[in-house]
Amino acid sequence: MILPKTVHEVLAKLEKNGYEAYVVGGCVRDALMGIEPKDFDVTTDATPREVKSVFCGNPVIETGIMHGTVTVLIDHFPIEVTTFRIDGEYVDLRRPLRVEFTRSINEDLARRDFTINAIAYSEKSGIVDPFEGKQDLADGIIRCVGDPKKRFEEDALRILRAVRFASVLGFAIEPLTQKALLEKKDTIKSVAIERISSEFFSLLCGKNIENVLIEYSELFAVIVPELSLAFEFLQNNPYHAYDVYTHTAKVVANTSPKLDIRLAAFFHDIGKPKTYSQDVKGIGHFYGHQKLSSQMADTILRRMKTDNETREKTILLVLYHDIQIKPERKAVKRVLNRFSEEFFLDLINLKKADVSGQHPDLIGRVLELDTLVRIYEDIIRENECFNLKDLVISGGDLILLGVVPGKQIGVILNDCLSKVISGILSNNKDMLIEYVLSIYINDN
Repeated sequence: MILPKTVHEVLAKLEKNGYEAYVVGGCVRDALMGIEPKDFDVTTDATPREVKSVFCGNPVIETGIMHGTVTVLIDHFPIEVTTFRIDGEYVDLRRPLRVEFTRSINEDLARRDFTINAIAYSEKSGIVDPFEGKQDLADGIIRCVGDPKKRFEEDALRILRAVRFASVLGFAIEPLTQKALLEKKDTIKSVAIERISSEFFSLLCGKNIENVLIEYSELFAVIVPELSLAFEFLQNNPYHAYDVYTHTAKVVANTSPKLDIRLAAFFHDIGKPKTYSQDVKGIGHFYGHQKLSSQMADTILRRMKTDNETREKTILLVLYHDIQIKPERKAVKRVLNRFSEEFFLDLINLKKADVSGQHPDLIGRVLELDTLVRIYEDIIRENECFNLKDLVISGGDLILLGVVPGKQIGVILNDCLSKVISGILSNNKDMLIEYVLSIYINDN
């Protein structure tokens, strides 16, 4: 494991002064998986006071002194250094009431959540892995350190962390850990919604999300209770081979791993059970589910304290996920004019995923959506006009023609743009001026 110069310096200085020191947790896990670590946490048998003494020539911030953590600044780069510790009783499903410092790295690793995060490394001692986390990494297993019930009772957020690792890394959760996770699922309600949202949003973008959504549906119903109506809700429609929730899981998995699109996929049909009706032939319909699903997504995302930009983009995708776009230039340009290039491509991505989660016989509809993308690419390549900024005439041109400044300027420009998008007029200045003169000026 190759350590950054600053991290190496911290370890070396602690060791030079007679202390043990290791990098630990996620950085070791990532390195063993061939992923370049982003953050490095250092653990040591030196107490916070001893760490401050060793680094007396550097700025040291008492980040979490009560729990044994200080931050050492090396060349303005912050390195968190935490003393080996044994956690006391947890009283709020979040933090220990007290901590006890220890001189044993193994005792420190024993308090951690999962075996894959309970691995330490130093250039002097190599890998320290008392709970066989390295083997679990190789086997693709998420396993709690020690008693899984105790681990989840200590910090309920670990329940979501386990599922997040399963989704992002593509790992399976070990049976005893899985059993405890599901038994303790309701304790997640005690966790701050911001922390729940952060984990949920991360796992939603994982590569193993379909399996995770199906296998841990009960957990997701704790986070989003409205979701439970979709479980095993049969659609009774020739377009669909799956119940609403299974369809949703497949759609999420087939979208790009971009948060607003994944959220839109997750919520796009959440209103279906409440809009269900059957015709005389027994075929199921969901009239108005797009609007209701969008409204429900808005409510839920506000409850989850999602940032406004992500929330607004998500609910717009949900609202328009069923919009029909003809494979024609003018139809594509109208969508581009109404929204944006990014929104158009994300919408097509969502629509393709939606088709992939319907009846397998309908997969040919993906080709129709690919046609829309090709039309879009042609429009962009040929610099065709679909918004006012690309229109060759401006408000200034209209004023020179005698149009009085005011609302009428916008009316005329938008009329010209509409005619250009429809193909009635070319985006040619002489032609557009002639049109304006004939319709808005000469007739007056």
